[in-house]
Amino acid sequence: MNTVPNRVVVYPKDVANITGLRPRAARKLLSLIRQKLQKDRSAFITVRDFAGVTGISEDIVQTFLR
Repeated sequence: MNTVPNRVVVYPKDVANITGLRPRAARKLLSLIRQKLQKDRSAFITVRDFAGVTGISEDIVQTFLR
């Protein structure tokens, strides 16, 4: 039996669900996180990146990604 690993990457829809932001604001927040972390426009934002910048614990973020 195969087990599905936990997701590592956070998408705008996830940010909207976690924070209650509208989709456009969630995309903007991910963009600001990329700028702060000096990542490329197309770079993925990981759960650790998101949690580190927003101050939300990784455990809470992971519960929303299930």
